[in-house]
Amino acid sequence: MSAKVGNEDLIAWLTRQIHPQVHFEFKECEIDGKRLVILEVAATHASPVRFKDFEYIRIGSYKKKLRDHPDHARRLWAVFNEVSFEDSVAMSALDGQEVVDLIDYPSYFTLLKRRLPDGLPGILEGLSSDSIIHRTADSDDWNISNLGAVLFARNLSDFPSLKRKALRIIRYAGNNRISGREQLGVKGYASGFAGAVRYLNGILPMREVMGEALRVDVEVYPPITVRELLANALVHQGFSQSGNAPMVEVFDNRVELTNPGLPLVDPARFVDAPPKSRNERLASLMRRAGVCEERGSGWDKIAVEVELNQLPAPKVELPSSSTRVILFGPKTFQDMDKAERLRAAYLHACLRYVAGEQLTNASLRERFGLDQSSGSQISRLISDAVDDELITPFDPTANRRFMKYVPAWSVDGSNSL
Repeated sequence: MSAKVGNEDLIAWLTRQIHPQVHFEFKECEIDGKRLVILEVAATHASPVRFKDFEYIRIGSYKKKLRDHPDHARRLWAVFNEVSFEDSVAMSALDGQEVVDLIDYPSYFTLLKRRLPDGLPGILEGLSSDSIIHRTADSDDWNISNLGAVLFARNLSDFPSLKRKALRIIRYAGNNRISGREQLGVKGYASGFAGAVRYLNGILPMREVMGEALRVDVEVYPPITVRELLANALVHQGFSQSGNAPMVEVFDNRVELTNPGLPLVDPARFVDAPPKSRNERLASLMRRAGVCEERGSGWDKIAVEVELNQLPAPKVELPSSSTRVILFGPKTFQDMDKAERLRAAYLHACLRYVAGEQLTNASLRERFGLDQSSGSQISRLISDAVDDELITPFDPTANRRFMKYVPAWSVDGSNSL
C-alpha cells in the first residue's frame, strides 16, 4: 500500500503509534468482483496494545478505552499471565501434511537425539510431545505453536507474525555502518543455528600469526565466545517487541550482538547471578538441542575465553529497550582506555570470585599479558577500581603488598559496573 498520513507512509505512522509493536499487515483480496483490504493484527502476548497512548477494548459493538472498564482490564491481564509467547499459536487449523511441510521435523529429531518415526502419525506425536504442535480444541487439525515455529520453521517467512524475527547478520566494510552486506536467516533458530554459526565464523576478521615455519591465519574472536553470545541473543530476547529481530553486526574492530528486550539480570552480575529467562521453555528446548549451555554457564565461558585470548572485556549496552553486547578486537594494555581497563579488572574479579579466588596484582598482570615490571601500572588500575567501587579488599587489614580483592557487591551487595 502507498497510503500516507500527512507526508509519512501509513505503515511507518501506524508503527510509531502502536506500543508494544505487534506485527500487522494489510492483505488484499477480491470478493464478488470487489476489492477488499483487510488489516491483520497479531495478538499481543505481554500487555495490552496502546494506540496513541490509549488501550482500547471492544464491548458489544462499541470501541471503548480500557482504562474506563477496570473489570475487563483485570480479566485481560489474567489472560496475559496464563498464556506465554511460546504457547501462543503461530499457525492454526492445519492437517498433518501441512505441519510437516512447515516444520523442519528431521532437524527436531536429530537435534533432540530421538529416533525419526516411520510414519506421519508418529512424527506428529513426537512434535506434540514437546509442544511444537498441539491439537485444535474442536477438530483433528493441528496448531503450530510459536515455540515450534521460531525454533524449527523450515522458513520463518511462512509465519506472518514471526517473519520479522529472523536473525540478521551484517558485515560492514570498516568500523562504521556506511557500507555493509546483510544476510537474513531463513530457518528457525534451532534448526538454523549451526548454519548461522558457520556463516558468522566465515565473515569474522582473522589475524596472521607466525607458526613454527609459516604464517597462519587464526580467529580474532574465540569461536566459543561468538557462539555463546549468539545463543544468548536468540534465547533471551523479548518476543513482545515486534518489528525488530536479533542482529549481529561485524565490523573490522568489533562485533555487536543486539536483541530486543532488556535483560532480567543486572549486566554487572551476568557472571555470578542465578540465571533468569523470559522464555524458559524455549531456553530449555534449545539446551536440550545442544544450542546453548546449561543454566548459568554461558557467560562464564564467554568471560574465560576473552581473558585467555587477552581481549578487552565485553561491553553491555541497553539502547531503546534492547540489549547489546560488544565484543572488541585485540588491544594491548597500553592501547586500552581507562574505562576498558576498569571493565576488564572488574570482570577478572568476578571470574576469580566465582572460582573461589581473589584478584591480585599478579593475576591481573597475567590477565593483561604483562610482566612483573608493570606491577605499578596494575596497582594504579586496582586503586582506580576500588575508588570507583567496582572491587574492594578481601581483607582490609592485610599487608598492602599481599592485598587481594573481590567484587564490591560480594561485600556490600552493591550493583557495580
